[in-house]
Amino acid sequence: SGFNSIGHMDTMLRSRHQIGHYKEGEEFIQNVFQILSQIFTGKEKSNLAICWLQYEISKVIQCLQAKKKKKLKAQGRKSKKLAKNFLKAPDNRNNLCLWKLYAYLEWLLGNTDDARKVFDTALCTAGTGGLKSAQLCSLSLLYAQLEVELLESIEGAVMSRAVHILTKLTENGPYVPYSGQVLSVNVLKARKTYEHALQDYLSKTPVSDQDQVNDSDQLVNLVGCYALFQYLTVGIDAAVLIYTQASEKLEASGSQKCENTGENFGILNFPTALEAVTLLHTNLLRFHMKISVYPLNPLREALTEALKRYPSNQSLWRSYIHIQRKSHSANKARRFFDNVTRSTNSLEPWLFAIQAEQMRKKLTETVQRADVGEIHCTIPETGLTNRIVALFEHAVQSENGTHCPLLWRMYLNFMV
Repeated sequence: SGFNSIGHMDTMLRSRHQIGHYKEGEEFIQNVFQILSQIFTGKEKSNLAICWLQYEISKVIQCLQAKKKKKLKAQGRKSKKLAKNFLKAPDNRNNLCLWKLYAYLEWLLGNTDDARKVFDTALCTAGTGGLKSAQLCSLSLLYAQLEVELLESIEGAVMSRAVHILTKLTENGPYVPYSGQVLSVNVLKARKTYEHALQDYLSKTPVSDQDQVNDSDQLVNLVGCYALFQYLTVGIDAAVLIYTQASEKLEASGSQKCENTGENFGILNFPTALEAVTLLHTNLLRFHMKISVYPLNPLREALTEALKRYPSNQSLWRSYIHIQRKSHSANKARRFFDNVTRSTNSLEPWLFAIQAEQMRKKLTETVQRADVGEIHCTIPETGLTNRIVALFEHAVQSENGTHCPLLWRMYLNFMV
């Protein structure tokens, strides 16, 4: 039958079931990974293992989203076996990235206690790098974020496992697993340590290019840990303040870099660092709105500002569409999409504008076709259909849109 899709296209529905990972495509990808793992050695082999595990995790997430319990169980077994084999290799035993992914995999599969054991083991063996170690910060940040997601409210969060993890990170000593309480004096010390560490990073001028790349990664992890710590111990406003400070500094550093084009000033990787900090910021606001009462405007403003700057960031667009669905007026969002599509060549704004309208159409049709006694109201919503067709037409005329198979398939799918 020729070629099947490799990977998956989760934007399209096909009859009743979602298009998933095809058998032939899956075999092809597995073969590529296996052949490469025989060729690579040392650092490259470890990096390949990380990519492979990330790919396995993406399949687990897909099973979770599709709510396929049977498939999830089988996929989970395969992925865990692979992760354990990677960690048995002598080169990978101290690789915190792999430990982090393995713990995350256990967490996604619902084995919270096992995941905690893996996280604790990794933190205990990681040594005493504290805030100076990028990998340790990254590991602690993910662990704390997952723990925070289990909280039902922010009250009493000072005593939570997440605060324990973030406090221990600042102590530069060996990690001690959570025993059920966090001392207030340790929280105060940790806050001071975070404050000084952040000031040091923001005022530092790196020497070489490699230092700059490492520093930008480390800064993102540090800002994430400090903001989450403040969120749990003080409140949302304290966390937002840290994100704002870091973003302002990164923007200033970036504009200075542009002025002195000959010099390596500030953080080389600043757009990536700034984008990552923005993402942490918007995700925290979304989480806070989920567990407590908080106005929508700060999140909407943060997202619109970020999307003007990073029009191809899919996570930010997903969040934007998610909050716009709650609003009854589509005009503001339409104007915003229109402005962004005019000012960028990225295809993402078009794809998400189309998706937003399709969601609106689906919602309208659901409401219109509701059973009202004897009468079935089936008047089609032509206004939205015409708008979606117009969006498709404009999108396929853009330079990138013309060459995008996904866009053409979505268009054909919609017309059918």
